[in-house]
Amino acid sequence: MLQLSYNNLRGTIPSSLGNLTKLIKAYLSNNNFHGQIPPHLSNCQSLIALDLSNNNLSGVIPPQLIGLSSLAIVLDLSHNHLTGVLPTEVGNLKALTELDISDNLLAGSFGSVYRGILEDNGMVVAVKVLHLVRCGALKSFIVECEALKNIKHRNLLKILTVCSGSDYQGNDFKALVYEFMDNGSLEQWLHSYATSSHGNMLSKKLNIIWRINIAIDVASALDYLHHQCHIPIVHCDLKPSNILLDVEMVAHVGDFGLAKFLLESSLDTVDNQMSSGGLRGTMGYAPPEYAMGCKVSREGDVYSFGILLLEIFTGLSPTDVKFRDNLTLHSFVEEALPKRVLEITDSFMLQERESHLGPYSCRHWSSERDNIFQECLVMVYNIGVACSYQVPGRRMNINEVANQLHQIRKKLFALGLREQDEPPIA
Repeated sequence: MLQLSYNNLRGTIPSSLGNLTKLIKAYLSNNNFHGQIPPHLSNCQSLIALDLSNNNLSGVIPPQLIGLSSLAIVLDLSHNHLTGVLPTEVGNLKALTELDISDNLLAGSFGSVYRGILEDNGMVVAVKVLHLVRCGALKSFIVECEALKNIKHRNLLKILTVCSGSDYQGNDFKALVYEFMDNGSLEQWLHSYATSSHGNMLSKKLNIIWRINIAIDVASALDYLHHQCHIPIVHCDLKPSNILLDVEMVAHVGDFGLAKFLLESSLDTVDNQMSSGGLRGTMGYAPPEYAMGCKVSREGDVYSFGILLLEIFTGLSPTDVKFRDNLTLHSFVEEALPKRVLEITDSFMLQERESHLGPYSCRHWSSERDNIFQECLVMVYNIGVACSYQVPGRRMNINEVANQLHQIRKKLFALGLREQDEPPIA
């Protein structure tokens, strides 16, 4: 193992590192390396973990490196200045446990999102370049432009401009330019990992108040789209990777490429309505009625929100390997309520609770206050379960969801719980 993290090392990563053919783990994160990632690292055929995060590396990701089938623990290239497309060889990393590249480039269904800087004023932006050769990409571009041009809300990702023309080869070129979100996606905070100087895996931590805040932000955005727009809009693809967090950790819902306008109020009911648009959404988050051909509805977004809320507080993805044989995230939570609420809650929030209960706690934390803390968790999970029922008519209205989440936050504030003095940094 080569452990050089957190040493303020400078210069380029030497190509001769590739001569260490028996190297198994290499940690070079949190230094000041610049230049390109040496393709010669692909000579390390035994490499199972590589962390180059938090440097100033630039250029493209070497496909030879991504093609290393030995990588089975972690490949972390985040927090650099890498550009280009994600190599298709990433599909060879079938044994990889953790892959973190989305701070340089985010590959989506219809395009890739790049971090860019405007020459005129130095503003950092996110540029979504459409892959127009992909079926549905052009329609996605048109839908997103149409959806975003007449809506404005603090919890929606703001579009700055669009580009439509030809590239240097004469091919059609279309791109959307957004505000850059400094703290990345919610998916990164819930499921990504960084490596400490001792090689330990450290999850990105959000306390219970930050999680409630994010849930309220998303619910507020959906309430605006569903009930306050001139023409109601259904997002159709609500999931952690489409929720972006700014420098203050305010959540913004983005990616309206699958959005749908509700032109008639009758679209709120899904019975006997068949859609010609095909399946919308992402596995695990799309409501079951969409798979049966029903048209999109507000209730479909509410289902996705319910699954998202359960994921935020359990830390478990709906596509986790543990959910099989008819066990789902919804049923997993429902079966645990109310007595086993602590068993299903993300471990970091339990550590937060223990810090208040422990003998060195800076404040008195009575059993009564601990009961209220657990009651708040039960209330959150009940909302998530009520939003993600199989039958659309049983799901909560998103306005009521937002109201209840606000009440939960007030209860937590009454316990003395607050956000950190400074927003957590990804």
